[in-house]
Amino acid sequence: MTDIGFTGSWLDRADHIRGDAEALAAAAGDWRARLLRLDRGDPAIGEDGRIAWTTLADAAEDGALLFLGLDDGGRPHFAESRPGDASGPARSPALYRMLETMPADEAAIFGTVRSLTGWHARHRFCANCGTATEVIRGGWARKCPACAAEHFPRTDPVVIMLAEFEGRALLGRGHPWPPRRYSALAGFVEPGESMEEAVAREVYEEAGVRVRDVRYVASQPWPFPGQLMIGAFATADSDVLAIDTAEIEDAMWVTRDEVRAALAGEEAPFLPPPRYAIARTLLEVWVAG
Repeated sequence: MTDIGFTGSWLDRADHIRGDAEALAAAAGDWRARLLRLDRGDPAIGEDGRIAWTTLADAAEDGALLFLGLDDGGRPHFAESRPGDASGPARSPALYRMLETMPADEAAIFGTVRSLTGWHARHRFCANCGTATEVIRGGWARKCPACAAEHFPRTDPVVIMLAEFEGRALLGRGHPWPPRRYSALAGFVEPGESMEEAVAREVYEEAGVRVRDVRYVASQPWPFPGQLMIGAFATADSDVLAIDTAEIEDAMWVTRDEVRAALAGEEAPFLPPPRYAIARTLLEVWVAG
């Protein structure tokens, strides 16, 4: 299987340091410590084409350091959450262009930071009593000083799947997507629902197709803003479509030859998902049989 986008970070998250105030202080005081450079939420790219790091001297005075982990040499790496980030950064066209060429391990680090800083920006107040919370555990939790409730970054599970019928796969198209772009169907897992049940429900809701024999393929963290994409295949009982246009703009069945051509950049009835999306991985695995 090809590298999956936003996975493969070269940092050891070093959880044992997060809950140790002295160890965190020592990491922040290490002269070798590095701080991830961000430009309005997008990663700064160095001359070598990789994400850029600077020293903690460039950290904002009113920001909170987020401990990302240690590299192979034990050097601490940080990012920062700033109060001015009211709701988290928006996705820019430049970001998508960078992700197309960014190495997977680099994107994994940026994706972690993107999810973490976005969570801090959206969860500054206690969900229990409404009091402003404080950053703890090196940025991996927040605590309420009033009711002592602790809050942790959340990851929402999302199923993303290819339904198969007689050698063809079902693809869908979202309303705001670039022209001719098609991808795997996807949707959030609801409370009280298994991954397999969510796959069956979402395919039926969006395309009117009943599926069975759901098979897990792979997963991917998705930092927009913080999902875990659970990739799967499923077998369809029919190829008759009943598209819910409130959910998706269009859907169609494609052959392996058509998918193979799209992935190769050749003439095809659709444009494939970007390289860093697990939907592309699903198509690559499906084409390979």
